[in-house]
Amino acid sequence: MSELVADKIWIRVNGQKRELSQRMSLSQFLQEAGLNAKGVVLELNRRIVNRSLYNTTFLSSDDSLEIVHFVGGGAL
Repeated sequence: MSELVADKIWIRVNGQKRELSQRMSLSQFLQEAGLNAKGVVLELNRRIVNRSLYNTTFLSSDDSLEIVHFVGGGAL
């Protein structure tokens, strides 16, 4: 008897290996991580992804995702 196995994938996020329970879009990933898309820039496999493509760009096994957070500050 065979069991159904979920399609888990492994990616790297900011250099750390991470398991995802399923294939997902960048928007889904951000939502699951509790991050606001307007406050970050995503670099997928060394290419910056336009925010307008977050819904249609999907993570795959062995992808490398860098998340850069915006930090506010004042003038000195």
